[in-house]
This record gives sequence, C-alpha cells and structure tokens, in this order.
Amino acid sequence: MLNRDNIEAVLHKGGNVIGADGDKIGSIGQLYADDDTGEPTWVTVKTGLFGTSQSFIPVEGARTQDDDLVVPYTKDHVKDAPRVDVDGHLTPEEEDRLYTHYDRGARTYSDSQDDVQADVDLQGDADLNAGTPTAGIDGADRDPASRSRLRKYGQDGA
Repeated sequence: MLNRDNIEAVLHKGGNVIGADGDKIGSIGQLYADDDTGEPTWVTVKTGLFGTSQSFIPVEGARTQDDDLVVPYTKDHVKDAPRVDVDGHLTPEEEDRLYTHYDRGARTYSDSQDDVQADVDLQGDADLNAGTPTAGIDGADRDPASRSRLRKYGQDGA
C-alpha cells in the first residue's frame, strides 16, 4: 500500500502501472493526495498514443513492485473509467463518479457530507454565528460539497 513515505519514490522512478492480470496498463502519471490527511488517494495512468490520455485509479489496494505500481484492476476497467481533467484538484462530484466506477466499498465524499449536514443544528447556533464575518473569505459563501477536496501531489502539483 502506498503512503506518504513512498510517494516521492513512486513518482520519480518512471515506472508503469500494472493491472491485476499482470498486463501493463500504462505509465505512472500523477499522484493525488487527500487535502485533509495528505495521504495518497488516486493515481493517474498515462494511456493512449504517446500517453496523452490519463485515467484515475484508486490507490487503495495498490502496491509497489520494483519501479512499478500494481493495481487491483484490469486495463479494460481502467480504460472505461469516467474522464476527469487532470487539472490539480478533484471535485467531490468527480471523486464520487470515480468511486462508483471502481465500486469501492468506501463511502463517497458526498455521502459523508450528507451525514455531516444532517447532524448540524443550524438553528441552535444562530445566535453564536450572528455577525460572524465571512464575506471575502474564499469559499465561505459556497456549499462545502462544491469545494475541491483532493489535490495533485508531485513535481508540478504541490
């Protein structure tokens, strides 16, 4: 399993992503880490002619083998993953689509936010929050579920 200690090694070795069946899927692209924990969550694999396309794969269940990353998915499964821009952040909606495709047992980010919203007593805290300045704070006026939660980690990321 990948962790913060071996992120740099995986990024700089220039290895390949190998599928569960032992076939090469493509070369390792970017690693995405959770904004809150810093733990690696997704890796991209460069596929297609000259590696111009990148697909996301969950890091959960992956392991290193020499310079390569072995994932518990086949090349066909990865190639059928939803297309998401490799632009530095995954939105919660993009992450949910990917988790659904890979049928991960983990709850999606949106599911966890639904629970948080249901547990919050907004009326009971109205007097505590009255007059709390939030104008001008980046993202303070947006719905928490619309904020990016994962960031690209690595050479041109963070």
